[in-house]
Amino acid sequence: MNYLKITDVHAREILDSRGNPTIEAEVTVDERYTGRASVPSGASTGMFEAVELRDADVKDDDRDSCGYQTRYYGKGVLQAVKNVNTEIKKCLLGRNALEQALIDHMLCTLDGTPNKGRLGANAILAVSMACARAAAKSYGLPLYMYLGGAQSHQMPVPMMNILNGGVHASNNIDFQEFMIMPTSADSFAEGLRIGTEVYHALKKILASENKVTAVGDEGGFAPDLKDSFEVFEYLTKAVKKAGYTPGKDVVFAMDAAASELYQKDAGMYYFPNESRSPSGDTKGIMRSTEELIELYEKLCEKYPLKSIEDGLYEEDWDGFKKLTKRLGDTIQLVGDDLFVTNTERLNKGIENGAANAILIKVNQIGTLTEATEAVRCAQKAGFRCVLSHRSGETEDTIIADLAVALNAGQIKTGAPCRTDRTAKYNRLLRIEEELHYSAEYKNPFSRH
Repeated sequence: MNYLKITDVHAREILDSRGNPTIEAEVTVDERYTGRASVPSGASTGMFEAVELRDADVKDDDRDSCGYQTRYYGKGVLQAVKNVNTEIKKCLLGRNALEQALIDHMLCTLDGTPNKGRLGANAILAVSMACARAAAKSYGLPLYMYLGGAQSHQMPVPMMNILNGGVHASNNIDFQEFMIMPTSADSFAEGLRIGTEVYHALKKILASENKVTAVGDEGGFAPDLKDSFEVFEYLTKAVKKAGYTPGKDVVFAMDAAASELYQKDAGMYYFPNESRSPSGDTKGIMRSTEELIELYEKLCEKYPLKSIEDGLYEEDWDGFKKLTKRLGDTIQLVGDDLFVTNTERLNKGIENGAANAILIKVNQIGTLTEATEAVRCAQKAGFRCVLSHRSGETEDTIIADLAVALNAGQIKTGAPCRTDRTAKYNRLLRIEEELHYSAEYKNPFSRH
């Protein structure tokens, strides 16, 4: 193996798509090639995710040396930046940037905690990704080719979050994300066009009915609608208005984010905006695991709903097993909070028959190597993989390259709106152009 010496490591505080601070790192190799990467942040986070270090989280005995807790209402990341510019830099200077797995292992060992809470998963990940970028640049290769090699040619089908609810919106829709997937296209570019046309058709429909067309964190609309059935009615109208056939050209997906609805004391799911009374005056419905599964079954029977993410509480393994037994033969059941890009939790799901797909968020686990291991583990078990953004994004397009490098087949990066989202789509357009005839775009549900 050639030796590519790390000659500098530097981090800074920048802003993400929500105007909150995040960390950006640069790794320079051989004093010539610099790779840069920035880290996103989620609004709906699983309890088992790697720890994102914010200045408000700094321990009391470090406050005098840090002194940053009041900046940005405590959301600053200057302590994480400091950790990169001191400890991490000292650890990596002179190391071989081509040994990505070793670099990531060293970072995890340096942190010394199971959840990367000392240095911060955001500090570690920024350096991990920047290191890969620097190495790719030194070879004159695009990142997807450096990470995946010549076999990296599958373009991902986009999951476009075009209507928001839950913690992603200030409306009365309890489930978090409603998505469209253009599955009949022959190329990524065509799929992107189909999805974008449906998005604009939905905007026209909402505007014609004087409903809100302002967009949320991920570019989706956030009107007040009665329930998930009404949401899918609007998506169906939008697909047809754009000139396409629901279930043939475009299928639906959703992120229930059920952990956000789960009431631990009651062991049930609370839907604050729904009503059982005909008048709708009395708000609030409690649903058991069984009732929630029945709701999903009804939605799947009525609409071309092909993917459900986080359909149940993140620790309800028995419930996920039941859900998978009932719907897993025909529906993609994605674990996000359930698996948090962690191979240990993923293996538990594989062994227990809980879910049949995994959402990959690199900042959930904290290094490129661990995220790649999760994808390989899932693919070996026959699980599908979806590379995903976070609601608080940056202009960094690394997940686009990763989706192709790992032949994931699906990517979730928001609506075709807001530069932090379209940057990923535009990057994929360029990758498809580079791959030319070798690029593949396949319907992930074609075998059902």
